[in-house]
Amino acid sequence: TSFSTPKKKKRDDGMREHVTGCARSEGYYKIDKKDKLKYLNNSRAFAEEPPADTQVRTIPAQPHASTRAGSERRSEQRRLLSSFTGSCDSDLLKFNQLKFRKKKLKFCKSHIHDWGLFAMEPIAADEMVIEYVGQNIRQVIADMREKRYEDEGIGSSYMFRVDHDTIIDATKCGNFARFINHSCNPNCYAKVITVESQKKIVIYSKQHINVNEEITYDYKFPIEDVKIPCLCGSENCRGTLN
Repeated sequence: TSFSTPKKKKRDDGMREHVTGCARSEGYYKIDKKDKLKYLNNSRAFAEEPPADTQVRTIPAQPHASTRAGSERRSEQRRLLSSFTGSCDSDLLKFNQLKFRKKKLKFCKSHIHDWGLFAMEPIAADEMVIEYVGQNIRQVIADMREKRYEDEGIGSSYMFRVDHDTIIDATKCGNFARFINHSCNPNCYAKVITVESQKKIVIYSKQHINVNEEITYDYKFPIEDVKIPCLCGSENCRGTLN
């Protein structure tokens, strides 16, 4: 039952030769430190060896793929903006810019009413501030939802009319734009633009807006008998929203 295992042979270069032809089939065995050092010295010498040809070759460092792709996208956008300015709709270009880099905004307590939207960076005049996002619904659905919201105790209305047939409801599905308060002397205004045959509501800046300044626009509610009081506190306040 006992038999002698074949003695491990060494190759001419000093490395152990595998009898079975595969290191995995021979199990674990310890490698001498001398053999390790010899192998490491050989690999270092091979790595430091200069190329065979005498011509000096320098390969420039390649930037990371994601960094290069981002730089190419930005340069492509700048090229398109410079080439299309004046020949295409400026609103569409601004909307693409707004999607590419959103304005830094935050919502917090407002002195006008409940919550408000505030700028976290300076915003120049005639710039797109934010898109009013919500669900596009018809007038019939808007009337049904308005009654349901009243029954649920939702006092504020976040419905924005696009045209005669379409209304954007941001009550339960929207973004920060629904927190913008009304003002009789606003620093922004709302505008309906068409992007890919779809109407969108975008808030534009009327003037330069400073950091931590509240974003406001005129709701332009229709005149009704039941008045909604205005709390904007501006000098030319009309007193009511409608």
